[in-house]
Amino acid sequence: MKETEILKVGGVILYPTDTVWGLGCDATNEEGIKKILEIKGRGKGKHLLLLVKDEDMLKKYVEQIPDLAKELLKSSYCPTTIIYPKAKNLPLHLLSENGSIGIRIPNHDYCQRLLDELNAPLVSTSANLSGMPTPQSFTDIDERIKNAVDYIAEEERENNEIKQPSAIFKIDLEGGLERIR
Repeated sequence: MKETEILKVGGVILYPTDTVWGLGCDATNEEGIKKILEIKGRGKGKHLLLLVKDEDMLKKYVEQIPDLAKELLKSSYCPTTIIYPKAKNLPLHLLSENGSIGIRIPNHDYCQRLLDELNAPLVSTSANLSGMPTPQSFTDIDERIKNAVDYIAEEERENNEIKQPSAIFKIDLEGGLERIR
């Protein structure tokens, strides 16, 4: 995939996910992260979430995966992001002040292929300018976003199916679970 090579050198892509169209970069590449924040016009204090291929990749970036999280991931019928309390092996400015990080395992062929080839987590944030509504389809994405990225995926551009952002759950240090969205 051409986009994998772009990601490896700090580039940013615009791509479809199992939720909405996203801006993505290699989560281990600080230049890519900075570029996403610039494109969105977003401050460093705002959180970005990650996509990982599977539970094995997830284990590389969080201290532990509580059984409750494993059960939620197996039983969830919709895309689900979980905020894990103790992230590891990631750039510090990706983490919230308390060291947590939101991560989703996408059920989406394009994302899975991308993650497999990149062999690293992918930053994924909605393809909108900070403070603006999340675009419901590719045609709704602001031209400034389209012009600022290094690559735009061909997949699903014509698909105007309305998708929703993921459900978000937060795991606390004691292993409890709270629904955020």
